[in-house]
Amino acid sequence: MAQRSFACADFHRSRYTRRDLLRVGTLGLVGLSLPQCLRAETNKRAKRSARAQAVIFLHQWGGPSHLDTLDPKPNAPAEVRGEFRAVPTKALGILFTDRLPRLGQVADRLTVIRTMSHAMKNHNPAGYYSLTGHAPPTDDIRLQDSPELFPAYGSVVDYFLPSRPGIPTFVALPHIIADGTATPGQHASFLGRKHDPFFVGQDPNSPDFHLPELSLPAGLTLDRLEDRRQVLQLIDQQRRLLDYSATAKGLDEYYQRAIALLTSPTVREAFDLSKEPASLRDRYGRTTYGQSCLLARRLVEAGVRFVNVYFAPNIGGQGNTGGWDTHGFNGHPMYPILKNYLLPITDQALPTLIEDLEARGLLDTTLVVWAGEFGRTPRINNIAGRDHWPQCYSVILAGGGVKRGFAYGASDRYGAWPTANPVKPDDLAATMFAALGLDPHAEVYDRLNRPLPISAGQVLEEVFA
Repeated sequence: MAQRSFACADFHRSRYTRRDLLRVGTLGLVGLSLPQCLRAETNKRAKRSARAQAVIFLHQWGGPSHLDTLDPKPNAPAEVRGEFRAVPTKALGILFTDRLPRLGQVADRLTVIRTMSHAMKNHNPAGYYSLTGHAPPTDDIRLQDSPELFPAYGSVVDYFLPSRPGIPTFVALPHIIADGTATPGQHASFLGRKHDPFFVGQDPNSPDFHLPELSLPAGLTLDRLEDRRQVLQLIDQQRRLLDYSATAKGLDEYYQRAIALLTSPTVREAFDLSKEPASLRDRYGRTTYGQSCLLARRLVEAGVRFVNVYFAPNIGGQGNTGGWDTHGFNGHPMYPILKNYLLPITDQALPTLIEDLEARGLLDTTLVVWAGEFGRTPRINNIAGRDHWPQCYSVILAGGGVKRGFAYGASDRYGAWPTANPVKPDDLAATMFAALGLDPHAEVYDRLNRPLPISAGQVLEEVFA
């Protein structure tokens, strides 16, 4: 073992001699490959002091209007100000709109970043940026998954900080998001299918919500699972049934993980929402999003490290379905959609999640992130909506060691541009990784074994208490 450690440390330099390369070449004789050597050294350097044990990433697909939610401008002209009033919250100096009263009551437990900014104006590139913290190669709506694109946050966490055996590290629910094509950044990319999310594609609000991938077929006992052929046959059957399940796609290669999940009472218990009091389920809201937030809390309580909860599968904007893409097109003005659908669901589920985590002693160790891929234009357009605006928008952080009742950065009087402390998605990524105890500049290796930092951003140290 000493020989292996010495060889890895000796190899991991900025420049390599012929002797170094020959030494690494001999590692195969003791069972250690070059990628294993690189990963061992990377893992050793990746840790830092952790503030949080888990992240719940609430992704608001479509792009919420910051002016109609978290950064209202009461003194702006009507075409900027919009229909909603700006009202004080429980946090001194922080205003939300009057359509988020319950969220305002927990604002003393939030950090609001008001200066998120980037240049991607199309959903898929901006979505990829928000889900990975890495700028896409092009701002093209047709951007699709490829092995060259970066992995999801949760996949990186699974690579460095896997949960204990029998517990998935990264869970995604209840949608695969798309704008025409599936948005990249939802899976493990070049890290390999082992690090894909455990994908839950069923509706947690459905009366018959259950997870068939956690059930053993009739006649298959735990003893028989020790037969590798039986396991692979089971996985093959479930892969055909669960074509879109990231778990199913990865299990054929990593059947040991399949055994752990199939036989884990902790996992089965975590997914059983019937264990929750009806009154608490009502507080979250009997909606897909509300019950997904409740399930996220149960998952981190069980030991899952990273949970992606997607508000909707599509960008929406045409009624009481879908996401936050409120252009006002096709005879669907923005404000009825906000008032009747988007904001009521948000104002019920998000504050309840914060309160529930705190009541259970989990808020200090769980970082909650509420974020979309961009904001909306300061001026209301001529069809009663707002268009895409990545230049300035807002994000919420709560728990996980961040400050309470704190606003980071400031936008101008129209909410158009940052006037102090602009924040890129790269910086948000670095901050999330740092909260979990990961060095944001730790490296992973792509398919060509090139070292890539998990974040190119800077940690927002000021947001931490």
